[in-house]
Amino acid sequence: MLACSQIARKVSRNLQYRASYGDDDVIFPDLYEASIEDLQAGLDAGHYTSVDLVKAYFARIEEVNLKGPALHAVLELNPSASKHAAALDVERRLIGKRSALHGIPVLLKDNLAILSQEGLNTTAGSYSLLGSIVPEDAGVVKRLRKAGAIFLGKANLCEFSHFRGSNVSYGWSGRGGQTTSAYYPNANPAGSSSGSGVAASIGLAAVTLGTETDGSINQPSSFNNVVGIKPTLGLTSRAGVIPITEHQDTVGPITRSLSDAATVLSIIAGTDPNDNYTFAQPSVIPDYTLALNPSALTLKGKRIGVPRRVFLNNSIVQNDQYVNVAFGQALDTLKELGATVVDPADLPSAEEIGASIGKRSVGRTDFKIQINNYFNSLLENPSGVRSLADLISFNNAHPDLEMPDAFDQDALIRAEATSGRNDIYFRELAHYKELGTSLGIDAALNEHKLDALVLPGSGMSTTPSAIAGYPIVTVPMGFYPDNVTIKPVGPYTVYPAPGVPIGLAFLGTAFSEFQLIGMAYAYEQKTKTRLARKAFDAAIPRTQLKDVVGKK
Repeated sequence: MLACSQIARKVSRNLQYRASYGDDDVIFPDLYEASIEDLQAGLDAGHYTSVDLVKAYFARIEEVNLKGPALHAVLELNPSASKHAAALDVERRLIGKRSALHGIPVLLKDNLAILSQEGLNTTAGSYSLLGSIVPEDAGVVKRLRKAGAIFLGKANLCEFSHFRGSNVSYGWSGRGGQTTSAYYPNANPAGSSSGSGVAASIGLAAVTLGTETDGSINQPSSFNNVVGIKPTLGLTSRAGVIPITEHQDTVGPITRSLSDAATVLSIIAGTDPNDNYTFAQPSVIPDYTLALNPSALTLKGKRIGVPRRVFLNNSIVQNDQYVNVAFGQALDTLKELGATVVDPADLPSAEEIGASIGKRSVGRTDFKIQINNYFNSLLENPSGVRSLADLISFNNAHPDLEMPDAFDQDALIRAEATSGRNDIYFRELAHYKELGTSLGIDAALNEHKLDALVLPGSGMSTTPSAIAGYPIVTVPMGFYPDNVTIKPVGPYTVYPAPGVPIGLAFLGTAFSEFQLIGMAYAYEQKTKTRLARKAFDAAIPRTQLKDVVGKK
Protein backbone atom coordinates (compact mmCIF):
# COMPACT_ATOMS: atom_id res chain seq x y z
CA MET A 1 0.00 0.00 0.00
CA LEU A 2 1.30 3.44 -0.90
CA ALA A 3 2.08 5.86 1.91
CA CYS A 4 0.09 9.10 2.10
CA SER A 5 3.04 11.13 0.83
CA GLN A 6 3.44 8.78 -2.15
CA ILE A 7 -0.26 9.05 -2.98
CA ALA A 8 0.05 12.84 -2.72
CA ARG A 9 2.92 12.89 -5.21
CA LYS A 10 1.06 10.60 -7.61
CA VAL A 11 -2.19 12.60 -7.48
CA SER A 12 -0.29 15.86 -7.82
CA ARG A 13 1.58 14.60 -10.91
CA ASN A 14 -1.66 13.43 -12.52
CA LEU A 15 -3.45 16.72 -11.92
CA GLN A 16 -0.51 18.77 -13.16
CA TYR A 17 -0.29 16.62 -16.29
CA ARG A 18 -3.93 17.22 -17.10
CA ALA A 19 -3.52 20.94 -16.70
CA SER A 20 -0.32 21.18 -18.72
CA TYR A 21 -1.00 18.78 -21.56
CA GLY A 22 -4.58 17.61 -21.57
CA ASP A 23 -6.41 20.93 -21.29
CA ASP A 24 -4.85 23.39 -23.71
CA ASP A 25 -7.78 25.77 -23.28
CA VAL A 26 -7.49 26.03 -19.47
CA ILE A 27 -7.69 29.64 -18.32
CA PHE A 28 -6.09 30.00 -14.93
CA PRO A 29 -7.49 32.59 -12.50
CA ASP A 30 -5.43 35.76 -12.12
CA LEU A 31 -3.99 35.55 -8.60
CA TYR A 32 -4.12 39.34 -8.25
CA GLU A 33 -7.92 39.09 -8.02
CA ALA A 34 -8.70 35.36 -7.75
CA SER A 35 -11.50 34.63 -5.29
CA ILE A 36 -11.86 31.58 -3.08
CA GLU A 37 -14.60 30.38 -5.41
CA ASP A 38 -12.35 30.85 -8.46
CA LEU A 39 -9.54 28.88 -6.85
CA GLN A 40 -11.83 26.07 -5.70
CA ALA A 41 -13.29 25.71 -9.21
CA GLY A 42 -9.83 25.13 -10.66
CA LEU A 43 -8.83 22.79 -7.85
CA ASP A 44 -12.02 20.74 -8.27
CA ALA A 45 -11.50 20.57 -12.04
CA GLY A 46 -7.93 19.36 -11.58
CA HIS A 47 -6.43 22.28 -13.47
CA TYR A 48 -3.93 22.74 -10.66
CA THR A 49 -3.34 21.59 -7.10
CA SER A 50 -2.99 23.25 -3.73
CA VAL A 51 0.73 22.49 -3.99
CA ASP A 52 0.74 24.61 -7.16
CA LEU A 53 -1.04 27.40 -5.28
CA VAL A 54 1.59 27.36 -2.54
CA LYS A 55 4.38 27.48 -5.13
CA ALA A 56 2.74 30.36 -6.96
CA TYR A 57 2.10 32.42 -3.84
CA PHE A 58 5.61 31.76 -2.53
CA ALA A 59 7.01 33.00 -5.85
CA ARG A 60 4.81 36.09 -5.79
CA ILE A 61 5.97 36.92 -2.27
CA GLU A 62 9.59 36.39 -3.33
CA GLU A 63 9.18 38.96 -6.11
CA VAL A 64 7.96 41.93 -4.08
CA ASN A 65 8.36 41.32 -0.35
CA LEU A 66 12.09 41.88 0.14
CA LYS A 67 13.07 42.46 -3.48
CA GLY A 68 11.84 45.09 -5.92
CA PRO A 69 9.56 47.48 -4.01
CA ALA A 70 10.42 45.65 -0.74
CA LEU A 71 6.92 45.86 0.72
CA HIS A 72 7.82 43.84 3.86
CA ALA A 73 4.25 42.55 4.05
CA VAL A 74 5.20 38.96 4.91
CA LEU A 75 7.29 38.25 7.98
CA GLU A 76 8.08 34.60 7.32
CA LEU A 77 6.98 31.65 5.17
CA ASN A 78 5.82 28.27 6.36
CA PRO A 79 8.33 25.51 5.50
CA SER A 80 5.54 22.94 6.01
CA ALA A 81 3.05 24.57 3.62
CA SER A 82 3.78 22.37 0.61
CA LYS A 83 3.62 19.19 2.71
CA HIS A 84 0.24 20.15 4.11
CA ALA A 85 -0.96 21.16 0.65
CA ALA A 86 0.00 17.77 -0.77
CA ALA A 87 -1.93 15.95 1.96
CA LEU A 88 -4.97 18.13 1.36
CA ASP A 89 -4.75 17.45 -2.38
CA VAL A 90 -4.94 13.72 -1.61
CA GLU A 91 -7.89 14.27 0.69
CA ARG A 92 -9.72 16.29 -1.95
CA ARG A 93 -9.15 13.54 -4.49
CA LEU A 94 -10.14 10.60 -2.30
CA ILE A 95 -12.70 12.04 0.12
CA GLY A 96 -13.69 15.53 -0.98
CA LYS A 97 -13.43 19.02 0.47
CA ARG A 98 -13.79 19.78 4.16
CA SER A 99 -15.03 23.31 3.52
CA ALA A 100 -14.81 26.26 1.14
CA LEU A 101 -11.29 26.87 2.48
CA HIS A 102 -10.00 23.34 1.79
CA GLY A 103 -6.55 23.68 0.23
CA ILE A 104 -6.68 27.49 0.23
CA PRO A 105 -3.51 29.37 1.35
CA VAL A 106 -3.96 31.80 4.24
CA LEU A 107 -1.59 34.35 5.76
CA LEU A 108 -1.91 34.92 9.52
CA LYS A 109 -1.09 38.15 11.30
CA ASP A 110 1.90 37.45 13.52
CA ASN A 111 -0.01 37.89 16.77
CA LEU A 112 -2.02 34.71 16.12
CA ALA A 113 -0.46 31.72 17.86
CA ILE A 114 0.42 28.67 15.78
CA LEU A 115 2.11 25.48 16.94
CA SER A 116 5.86 25.60 16.50
CA GLN A 117 5.78 22.21 14.75
CA GLU A 118 4.33 24.11 11.80
CA GLY A 119 7.70 25.83 11.41
CA LEU A 120 6.40 29.31 12.14
CA ASN A 121 7.04 31.78 14.97
CA THR A 122 4.50 33.81 16.89
CA THR A 123 6.16 37.08 17.89
CA ALA A 124 3.94 40.15 17.35
CA GLY A 125 6.91 41.32 15.30
CA SER A 126 9.24 41.47 18.32
CA TYR A 127 12.61 39.78 18.76
CA SER A 128 11.62 39.28 22.39
CA LEU A 129 9.36 36.40 21.27
CA LEU A 130 11.50 34.89 18.53
CA GLY A 131 11.69 31.14 19.05
CA SER A 132 9.00 31.13 21.73
CA ILE A 133 6.86 27.98 21.98
CA VAL A 134 3.10 28.46 22.31
CA PRO A 135 1.04 25.76 24.07
CA GLU A 136 -1.54 25.45 21.26
CA ASP A 137 -2.96 27.05 18.15
CA ALA A 138 -5.03 30.20 18.50
CA GLY A 139 -8.77 29.49 18.50
CA VAL A 140 -9.29 30.83 14.98
CA VAL A 141 -6.23 28.93 13.74
CA LYS A 142 -7.80 25.70 15.04
CA ARG A 143 -10.94 26.47 13.05
CA LEU A 144 -8.98 27.22 9.89
CA ARG A 145 -6.93 24.06 10.32
CA LYS A 146 -10.09 21.99 10.75
CA ALA A 147 -11.52 23.62 7.61
CA GLY A 148 -8.50 22.49 5.59
CA ALA A 149 -6.83 25.86 5.10
CA ILE A 150 -3.09 25.97 4.38
CA PHE A 151 -1.01 28.32 6.53
CA LEU A 152 1.24 30.07 4.04
CA GLY A 153 3.12 32.14 6.60
CA LYS A 154 2.93 35.11 8.93
CA ALA A 155 2.10 38.68 7.91
CA ASN A 156 4.03 41.65 9.25
CA LEU A 157 2.27 44.06 11.61
CA CYS A 158 2.79 47.07 13.81
CA GLU A 159 4.85 45.58 16.62
CA PHE A 160 2.61 44.43 19.48
CA SER A 161 -0.32 45.68 17.37
CA HIS A 162 0.88 49.28 17.74
CA PHE A 163 0.67 49.16 21.52
CA ARG A 164 4.28 50.08 22.02
CA GLY A 165 5.00 53.76 21.56
CA SER A 166 3.45 56.97 20.29
CA ASN A 167 6.07 57.62 17.62
CA VAL A 168 6.49 54.07 16.26
CA SER A 169 5.74 54.03 12.55
CA TYR A 170 2.56 52.30 11.36
CA GLY A 171 3.47 49.03 9.71
CA TRP A 172 6.84 48.71 11.43
CA SER A 173 8.07 45.83 13.57
CA GLY A 174 11.55 44.97 14.77
CA ARG A 175 11.52 41.58 13.03
CA GLY A 176 9.68 42.60 9.89
CA GLY A 177 10.86 46.12 9.21
CA GLN A 178 8.61 48.71 7.57
CA THR A 179 5.60 47.48 5.62
CA THR A 180 4.56 49.85 2.82
CA SER A 181 1.46 50.00 0.65
CA ALA A 182 1.56 48.60 -2.88
CA TYR A 183 -0.39 51.58 -4.26
CA TYR A 184 2.43 54.12 -4.13
CA PRO A 185 6.13 53.70 -3.28
CA ASN A 186 6.61 53.92 0.49
CA ALA A 187 2.97 54.81 1.13
CA ASN A 188 1.70 54.33 4.69
CA PRO A 189 -0.09 50.95 4.90
CA ALA A 190 -1.97 51.87 8.11
CA GLY A 191 -2.09 49.39 10.95
CA SER A 192 -1.83 47.34 12.87
CA SER A 193 -2.74 44.53 10.44
CA SER A 194 -0.50 46.23 7.88
CA GLY A 195 1.02 43.17 6.27
CA SER A 196 -2.34 41.44 6.03
CA GLY A 197 -3.85 44.40 4.18
CA VAL A 198 -0.94 44.79 1.77
CA ALA A 199 -0.65 41.05 1.10
CA ALA A 200 -4.35 40.75 0.33
CA SER A 201 -4.27 43.80 -1.94
CA ILE A 202 -1.92 42.27 -4.53
CA GLY A 203 -2.65 38.57 -4.16
CA LEU A 204 0.24 37.34 -2.01
CA ALA A 205 -2.29 34.92 -0.48
CA ALA A 206 -5.87 33.98 -1.15
CA VAL A 207 -6.93 35.05 2.36
CA THR A 208 -5.39 37.01 5.21
CA LEU A 209 -6.41 37.37 8.84
CA GLY A 210 -6.05 40.49 10.94
CA THR A 211 -6.96 41.63 14.43
CA GLU A 212 -8.49 44.88 15.63
CA THR A 213 -8.53 46.67 18.94
CA ASP A 214 -9.35 50.07 17.44
CA GLY A 215 -8.99 50.43 13.66
CA SER A 216 -6.48 47.67 12.99
CA ILE A 217 -8.61 45.82 10.43
CA ASN A 218 -10.63 48.79 9.22
CA GLN A 219 -7.73 51.10 8.44
CA PRO A 220 -5.38 48.67 6.62
CA SER A 221 -8.40 47.61 4.56
CA SER A 222 -9.23 51.23 3.80
CA PHE A 223 -5.64 52.18 2.90
CA ASN A 224 -5.04 49.11 0.71
CA ASN A 225 -8.18 48.77 -1.44
CA VAL A 226 -9.46 45.60 0.22
CA VAL A 227 -12.36 44.40 2.35
CA GLY A 228 -12.14 43.94 6.10
CA ILE A 229 -14.60 42.70 8.69
CA LYS A 230 -14.02 43.66 12.31
CA PRO A 231 -16.49 41.36 14.11
CA THR A 232 -18.54 41.98 17.21
CA LEU A 233 -16.58 41.30 20.38
CA GLY A 234 -17.09 37.60 21.10
CA LEU A 235 -18.05 36.44 17.60
CA THR A 236 -14.54 35.11 16.97
CA SER A 237 -12.19 33.68 19.55
CA ARG A 238 -9.19 35.65 20.86
CA ALA A 239 -7.65 32.63 22.59
CA GLY A 240 -4.00 32.42 21.61
CA VAL A 241 -3.90 36.00 20.30
CA ILE A 242 -1.11 38.17 21.69
CA PRO A 243 -3.41 40.65 23.45
CA ILE A 244 -4.01 44.30 24.04
CA THR A 245 -7.37 44.25 25.83
CA GLU A 246 -10.01 41.55 26.11
CA HIS A 247 -12.64 44.30 26.09
CA GLN A 248 -11.88 45.32 22.50
CA ASP A 249 -9.67 42.75 20.73
CA THR A 250 -11.24 40.90 17.79
CA VAL A 251 -10.07 38.69 14.92
CA GLY A 252 -11.41 39.06 11.39
CA PRO A 253 -10.73 38.52 7.69
CA ILE A 254 -9.01 40.88 5.25
CA THR A 255 -9.65 39.85 1.65
CA ARG A 256 -10.21 41.29 -1.81
CA SER A 257 -13.99 40.85 -1.83
CA LEU A 258 -16.94 40.65 0.51
CA SER A 259 -17.67 37.20 -0.84
CA ASP A 260 -14.31 35.94 0.42
CA ALA A 261 -14.58 37.81 3.71
CA ALA A 262 -18.04 36.35 4.38
CA THR A 263 -16.75 32.86 3.60
CA VAL A 264 -13.89 33.20 6.05
CA LEU A 265 -16.01 34.78 8.79
CA SER A 266 -18.50 31.90 8.54
CA ILE A 267 -15.65 29.49 9.32
CA ILE A 268 -13.82 31.36 12.08
CA ALA A 269 -16.94 32.52 13.99
CA GLY A 270 -18.17 30.40 16.88
CA THR A 271 -17.70 29.55 20.53
CA ASP A 272 -14.39 28.58 22.11
CA PRO A 273 -14.04 27.27 25.68
CA ASN A 274 -10.75 29.17 25.89
CA ASP A 275 -12.50 32.52 25.35
CA ASN A 276 -15.55 32.99 27.53
CA TYR A 277 -16.58 36.12 25.62
CA THR A 278 -17.61 33.87 22.73
CA PHE A 279 -20.45 32.41 24.81
CA ALA A 280 -22.26 35.75 24.57
CA GLN A 281 -22.81 35.26 20.83
CA PRO A 282 -26.19 34.14 19.41
CA SER A 283 -26.90 30.42 19.69
CA VAL A 284 -27.02 30.14 15.89
CA ILE A 285 -24.32 31.83 13.81
CA PRO A 286 -25.53 32.48 10.26
CA ASP A 287 -23.78 31.50 7.06
CA TYR A 288 -22.64 34.99 6.16
CA THR A 289 -22.38 34.14 2.48
CA LEU A 290 -26.19 34.02 2.41
CA ALA A 291 -26.14 37.80 2.83
CA LEU A 292 -24.66 37.96 -0.69
CA ASN A 293 -27.81 37.26 -2.68
CA PRO A 294 -29.57 39.14 -5.50
CA SER A 295 -31.92 40.82 -3.03
CA ALA A 296 -28.84 42.31 -1.34
CA LEU A 297 -28.08 44.31 -4.50
CA THR A 298 -30.59 46.93 -3.47
CA LEU A 299 -30.78 49.06 -0.35
CA LYS A 300 -34.44 49.88 -0.82
CA GLY A 301 -36.05 50.42 2.55
CA LYS A 302 -32.72 50.74 4.39
CA ARG A 303 -32.02 53.77 6.53
CA ILE A 304 -28.34 54.64 6.81
CA GLY A 305 -27.05 57.41 9.06
CA VAL A 306 -23.99 59.64 8.93
CA PRO A 307 -22.57 60.41 12.39
CA ARG A 308 -20.89 63.62 11.27
CA ARG A 309 -19.61 64.65 14.70
CA VAL A 310 -17.46 61.53 14.91
CA PHE A 311 -15.30 62.58 12.01
CA LEU A 312 -15.69 66.33 12.43
CA ASN A 313 -13.70 65.72 15.62
CA ASN A 314 -11.12 63.93 13.50
CA SER A 315 -8.65 66.29 11.81
CA ILE A 316 -7.50 63.58 9.40
CA VAL A 317 -10.94 63.36 7.81
CA GLN A 318 -12.28 66.84 8.52
CA ASN A 319 -9.48 68.61 6.68
CA ASP A 320 -9.13 66.15 3.81
CA GLN A 321 -11.05 67.41 0.81
CA TYR A 322 -10.44 64.22 -1.18
CA VAL A 323 -11.83 61.93 1.52
CA ASN A 324 -14.87 64.17 1.84
CA VAL A 325 -15.46 64.23 -1.92
CA ALA A 326 -15.20 60.43 -2.15
CA PHE A 327 -17.49 60.06 0.86
CA GLY A 328 -20.07 62.40 -0.68
CA GLN A 329 -20.06 60.30 -3.84
CA ALA A 330 -20.51 57.15 -1.73
CA LEU A 331 -23.57 58.67 -0.05
CA ASP A 332 -25.02 59.47 -3.48
CA THR A 333 -24.47 55.83 -4.50
CA LEU A 334 -26.26 54.59 -1.38
CA LYS A 335 -29.21 56.79 -2.32
CA GLU A 336 -29.15 55.44 -5.89
CA LEU A 337 -29.37 51.95 -4.43
CA GLY A 338 -32.58 52.93 -2.65
CA ALA A 339 -31.33 53.82 0.83
CA THR A 340 -32.61 56.75 2.83
CA VAL A 341 -29.50 58.59 4.05
CA VAL A 342 -30.01 60.43 7.33
CA ASP A 343 -27.34 63.11 7.53
CA PRO A 344 -26.45 63.93 10.22
CA ALA A 345 -27.31 61.10 12.57
CA ASP A 346 -25.00 61.96 15.40
CA LEU A 347 -23.81 59.98 18.38
CA PRO A 348 -24.69 61.92 21.56
CA SER A 349 -21.35 60.86 23.03
CA ALA A 350 -19.20 61.86 20.03
CA GLU A 351 -17.40 64.78 21.67
CA GLU A 352 -16.67 62.90 24.88
CA ILE A 353 -15.35 59.91 22.95
CA GLY A 354 -13.09 62.18 20.91
CA ALA A 355 -11.78 64.00 23.96
CA SER A 356 -11.04 60.76 25.78
CA ILE A 357 -8.79 59.14 23.17
CA GLY A 358 -5.38 58.57 24.70
CA LYS A 359 -6.60 59.24 28.24
CA ARG A 360 -8.21 55.88 29.02
CA SER A 361 -6.36 53.61 31.42
CA VAL A 362 -8.48 50.48 30.88
CA GLY A 363 -6.44 49.36 27.88
CA ARG A 364 -3.14 49.94 29.67
CA THR A 365 -4.31 48.01 32.73
CA ASP A 366 -5.61 45.14 30.60
CA PHE A 367 -2.45 45.01 28.54
CA LYS A 368 -0.19 44.59 31.55
CA ILE A 369 -2.31 41.81 33.01
CA GLN A 370 -2.91 40.00 29.75
CA ILE A 371 0.57 40.27 28.25
CA ASN A 372 2.04 38.95 31.51
CA ASN A 373 -0.39 36.03 31.32
CA TYR A 374 0.60 35.44 27.70
CA PHE A 375 4.31 35.38 28.53
CA ASN A 376 3.65 33.00 31.42
CA SER A 377 1.66 30.67 29.15
CA LEU A 378 4.60 30.05 26.85
CA LEU A 379 6.26 26.67 27.09
CA GLU A 380 9.57 28.28 26.22
CA ASN A 381 10.95 31.72 25.36
CA PRO A 382 14.66 31.84 24.49
CA SER A 383 14.92 35.59 25.13
CA GLY A 384 14.07 35.07 28.79
CA VAL A 385 11.28 37.66 28.61
CA ARG A 386 8.49 36.56 30.95
CA SER A 387 6.76 39.82 31.82
CA LEU A 388 6.04 43.31 30.56
CA ALA A 389 8.87 44.64 32.72
CA ASP A 390 11.21 42.12 31.05
CA LEU A 391 9.99 43.26 27.63
CA ILE A 392 10.79 46.89 28.38
CA SER A 393 14.25 45.87 29.60
CA PHE A 394 14.79 43.70 26.50
CA ASN A 395 14.01 46.62 24.18
CA ASN A 396 16.39 48.89 26.11
CA ALA A 397 19.11 46.24 25.92
CA HIS A 398 18.69 45.76 22.14
CA PRO A 399 18.18 49.24 20.68
CA ASP A 400 19.69 48.20 17.35
CA LEU A 401 16.87 45.66 16.91
CA GLU A 402 13.98 47.30 18.70
CA MET A 403 14.55 51.05 19.01
CA PRO A 404 15.66 52.46 15.63
CA ASP A 405 15.01 56.08 14.64
CA ALA A 406 14.27 57.00 18.25
CA PHE A 407 11.19 54.77 18.27
CA ASP A 408 9.94 54.69 21.84
CA GLN A 409 8.00 52.34 24.09
CA ASP A 410 6.07 54.86 26.15
CA ALA A 411 2.83 52.84 25.84
CA LEU A 412 4.55 49.84 27.39
CA ILE A 413 6.00 51.98 30.17
CA ARG A 414 2.62 53.53 30.99
CA ALA A 415 1.03 50.08 31.03
CA GLU A 416 3.72 48.77 33.39
CA ALA A 417 2.95 51.63 35.77
CA THR A 418 -0.68 50.53 36.23
CA SER A 419 -1.67 48.87 39.49
CA GLY A 420 -4.40 46.44 38.51
CA ARG A 421 -8.16 46.36 38.20
CA ASN A 422 -9.54 48.55 40.98
CA ASP A 423 -12.79 50.49 41.48
CA ILE A 424 -11.61 53.32 39.21
CA TYR A 425 -10.84 50.84 36.46
CA PHE A 426 -14.31 49.26 36.59
CA ARG A 427 -16.06 52.65 36.65
CA GLU A 428 -14.07 53.78 33.64
CA LEU A 429 -14.73 50.52 31.81
CA ALA A 430 -18.49 50.82 32.37
CA HIS A 431 -18.50 54.50 31.39
CA TYR A 432 -16.71 54.04 28.09
CA LYS A 433 -18.80 51.01 27.21
CA GLU A 434 -21.87 53.20 27.73
CA LEU A 435 -20.38 55.96 25.57
CA GLY A 436 -20.05 53.50 22.72
CA THR A 437 -23.39 51.74 23.12
CA SER A 438 -26.44 53.35 24.79
CA LEU A 439 -25.04 56.89 24.44
CA GLY A 440 -23.32 56.18 21.14
CA ILE A 441 -24.06 53.82 18.29
CA ASP A 442 -27.29 52.37 19.71
CA ALA A 443 -28.53 55.85 20.56
CA ALA A 444 -28.07 57.03 16.97
CA LEU A 445 -29.56 53.87 15.48
CA ASN A 446 -32.61 54.03 17.73
CA GLU A 447 -33.26 57.76 17.52
CA HIS A 448 -33.23 57.80 13.71
CA LYS A 449 -34.58 54.24 13.20
CA LEU A 450 -31.44 53.29 11.28
CA ASP A 451 -30.17 50.01 9.88
CA ALA A 452 -26.52 51.12 9.88
CA LEU A 453 -24.10 54.03 10.06
CA VAL A 454 -21.45 54.90 7.48
CA LEU A 455 -18.17 56.77 7.80
CA PRO A 456 -14.95 57.16 5.81
CA GLY A 457 -12.52 54.40 6.76
CA SER A 458 -9.71 56.90 7.36
CA GLY A 459 -8.70 58.23 10.75
CA MET A 460 -10.16 57.13 14.07
CA SER A 461 -13.81 56.78 13.01
CA THR A 462 -13.53 53.28 14.50
CA THR A 463 -13.33 54.28 18.17
CA PRO A 464 -17.08 54.21 18.98
CA SER A 465 -17.32 50.66 17.60
CA ALA A 466 -14.12 49.69 19.40
CA ILE A 467 -15.26 50.70 22.88
CA ALA A 468 -18.75 49.30 22.23
CA GLY A 469 -17.41 46.00 20.90
CA TYR A 470 -19.52 46.43 17.75
CA PRO A 471 -18.80 45.33 14.16
CA ILE A 472 -17.44 47.27 11.18
CA VAL A 473 -17.43 46.18 7.54
CA THR A 474 -15.02 48.14 5.33
CA VAL A 475 -15.05 48.20 1.52
CA PRO A 476 -13.11 50.20 -1.10
CA MET A 477 -14.54 53.69 -1.74
CA GLY A 478 -12.02 55.60 -3.87
CA PHE A 479 -8.45 56.72 -4.44
CA TYR A 480 -6.46 59.88 -3.95
CA PRO A 481 -5.98 61.77 -7.23
CA ASP A 482 -2.65 61.89 -9.00
CA ASN A 483 -2.16 65.58 -8.12
CA VAL A 484 -2.52 65.18 -4.36
CA THR A 485 0.27 66.71 -2.27
CA ILE A 486 2.52 63.98 -0.91
CA LYS A 487 3.29 64.30 2.79
CA PRO A 488 5.89 62.41 4.87
CA VAL A 489 4.66 60.33 7.81
CA GLY A 490 7.49 59.41 10.17
CA PRO A 491 10.91 58.32 8.95
CA TYR A 492 9.77 55.74 6.38
CA THR A 493 6.39 56.44 4.79
CA VAL A 494 4.21 59.01 3.04
CA TYR A 495 0.48 59.76 3.22
CA PRO A 496 -1.48 60.84 1.31
CA ALA A 497 -0.02 60.03 -2.08
CA PRO A 498 -1.30 59.53 -5.64
CA GLY A 499 -3.52 56.49 -6.01
CA VAL A 500 -3.61 55.61 -2.32
CA PRO A 501 -6.98 53.97 -1.58
CA ILE A 502 -9.79 55.26 0.64
CA GLY A 503 -12.37 52.97 2.25
CA LEU A 504 -15.99 53.17 3.38
CA ALA A 505 -16.97 51.75 6.78
CA PHE A 506 -20.42 50.35 7.63
CA LEU A 507 -21.10 50.32 11.39
CA GLY A 508 -23.86 48.58 13.32
CA THR A 509 -24.96 47.23 16.67
CA ALA A 510 -23.84 43.97 18.26
CA PHE A 511 -23.91 40.90 16.00
CA SER A 512 -25.28 42.81 13.01
CA GLU A 513 -22.58 41.45 10.68
CA PHE A 514 -25.09 39.71 8.40
CA GLN A 515 -27.00 42.93 7.75
CA LEU A 516 -23.84 45.01 7.36
CA ILE A 517 -22.36 42.52 4.89
CA GLY A 518 -25.53 42.67 2.80
CA MET A 519 -25.52 46.48 2.67
CA ALA A 520 -21.80 46.72 1.99
CA TYR A 521 -22.16 44.06 -0.73
CA ALA A 522 -24.77 46.16 -2.54
CA TYR A 523 -22.34 49.10 -2.51
CA GLU A 524 -19.37 46.94 -3.54
CA GLN A 525 -21.21 45.40 -6.49
CA LYS A 526 -22.61 48.74 -7.65
CA THR A 527 -19.28 50.57 -7.59
CA LYS A 528 -16.66 47.83 -8.12
CA THR A 529 -14.20 50.40 -6.81
CA ARG A 530 -11.45 47.86 -6.18
CA LEU A 531 -11.16 47.17 -9.91
CA ALA A 532 -10.77 50.84 -10.82
CA ARG A 533 -7.06 51.00 -9.98
CA LYS A 534 -4.20 48.58 -9.47
CA ALA A 535 -1.04 48.83 -7.42
CA PHE A 536 1.96 50.60 -8.90
CA ASP A 537 3.62 48.48 -11.54
CA ALA A 538 6.72 47.33 -9.65
CA ALA A 539 4.55 46.14 -6.75
CA ILE A 540 2.43 43.81 -8.89
CA PRO A 541 3.77 40.23 -8.72
CA ARG A 542 4.11 38.57 -12.13
CA THR A 543 4.04 34.88 -11.21
CA GLN A 544 0.78 33.15 -12.10
CA LEU A 545 -0.40 29.55 -11.90
CA LYS A 546 0.57 28.93 -15.52
CA ASP A 547 4.16 29.56 -14.50
CA VAL A 548 4.24 26.75 -11.92
CA VAL A 549 1.74 24.10 -13.07
CA GLY A 550 3.52 21.08 -14.49
CA LYS A 551 6.94 22.35 -13.46
CA LYS A 552 9.15 20.84 -10.78
